[in-house]
Amino acid sequence: MKILITGVTGFVGSHLAEYILNLGEGHEVYGLCRWRSPKDNLNNLYDKITLLDADLCDLSALIRHFRAVRPDIIFHLAAQSYVLTSFNSPIQTIWTNVIGTTNLLEAVRIVEIDPVIHICSSSEVYGQVREEDVPIKETCPFRPASPYAVSKVGEDMVALQYFLSYGIRTIRTRMFTHTGPRRGDVFAMSFFAKQVAAAELGLKEPVVRVGNLKSVRTFCDVRDAVRAYWMLAHKCPPGEVYNIGGNRTLTIGETLDLLLSYSMTKCEIKVDPALIRPSDVTLQIPCFDKFRNATGWEPVIPLEKTLEDMLAYWREELKANPHKALTVVK
Repeated sequence: MKILITGVTGFVGSHLAEYILNLGEGHEVYGLCRWRSPKDNLNNLYDKITLLDADLCDLSALIRHFRAVRPDIIFHLAAQSYVLTSFNSPIQTIWTNVIGTTNLLEAVRIVEIDPVIHICSSSEVYGQVREEDVPIKETCPFRPASPYAVSKVGEDMVALQYFLSYGIRTIRTRMFTHTGPRRGDVFAMSFFAKQVAAAELGLKEPVVRVGNLKSVRTFCDVRDAVRAYWMLAHKCPPGEVYNIGGNRTLTIGETLDLLLSYSMTKCEIKVDPALIRPSDVTLQIPCFDKFRNATGWEPVIPLEKTLEDMLAYWREELKANPHKALTVVK
C-alpha cells in the first residue's frame, strides 16, 4: 500500500511515518515537504521513506507527484499550526491551510485517483465553548477565536464539500491538545520543557516564561494520536468527522507543575506578556465517543510518560545543539 503524508517533517508527520514503518507491513511511505523544511525529525527515517519536494500552494507540483505515486491513503497534516503566529500572519495562515488543502483536493480530482484522505482539522474550530457544551461533541457550533481556527474551519468545510460534490473520500478529524517528544518549541508544554532542560544544562537562567496558565486542556500523547489516525483511515467511512483527544484534563499551570516535578533544577515561573494571545480558548475537553465507537481506540500513554519523554528529548537535543537554547519565542 502507498501512503503519502503531507507535513512529514513535522511533529505529528514524523511520528506517523515511524508508526507505519514499525508496523512491518511493507507499506511504501512518501512524504511531501518543502525543500527548506528542517528534516531533523526524520534522522532515523531517511533510508525508509521517499521525500517529495512540493509546496501545498503549488498545484502543478501536487498534480505531478500524485500522477507518479498514485497513493492509496493521504494523511494531510501539513499546516501553519501555531495559533499565536496566526495573529501576526493571518493571510499566510489562511492561504496555507485553506488554499493549500483545496489544491491538494483539486490535484486528487484532476489526476482522478481515489485515495482515502485524512484531513486534519482542529479542536480550535469550536473556540470558546459554553460550559453546557462540555465535553465537546462534533455537533458543537463553530466559534473560531483566532485566524488559525478560522483557517481550520475552512479546511474542514472544503474537505466536506469535495466529498459531497465529487465523492472524494475525505475523513475529517478535530484533534484536541496533543504533545510529546519532537513537539515544536512554539507550543506551550514543549516550550516549557525546553526551558527546563536548558536551565538544567546551565544554558540559561532557571526561569520558565509562560503565558496563560489557567486554560483547561485534555492532553493526548502524539503516539496515541498517530495510532488513532491509522485506525481512522482503515475503519471510518468517508464524509465523517471525528473528535480525537486524550482522557487527562488539567490546567496548563497544573501540567507545568507536573513537568517541573521531573527536574532537580528549581525554576522560577514568569508570565511573559508576549506569550498572551489577543483572544484565547480556555476550555477544551473532548467527547470522542463517536470515534471510540467506530474504531475501539482509546488513549493508553499516561501524561506522566509524555512529559518525561518530552523533557528527555529536549535534554538530548540541547546537549547536541546548545545554541538552540538561545532561540526566543515571540
